[in-house]
Amino acid sequence: MEQATLEQALEQALLEQVRALTPAQQQAVLDFAAFLGQKTSQPAPKARTPGLHKGAFVMSDDFDDPLPDEFWLGEDA
Repeated sequence: MEQATLEQALEQALLEQVRALTPAQQQAVLDFAAFLGQKTSQPAPKARTPGLHKGAFVMSDDFDDPLPDEFWLGEDA
């Protein structure tokens, strides 16, 4: 089936289905179609920019030092 013919058949079938609905249901279909349009057209997330928060946290000078036995054994210091 040719693309244009397929689209026409889909259009006709959709119109028949929508015409059989109540006005409130037709409005719900319209609202849902608008929702789907918004859902698919959301912009892609922005790329990350490194270095925006320099100095937001500082690593301790003793970061690489071994942890005391109290840490591993669960004893209070």
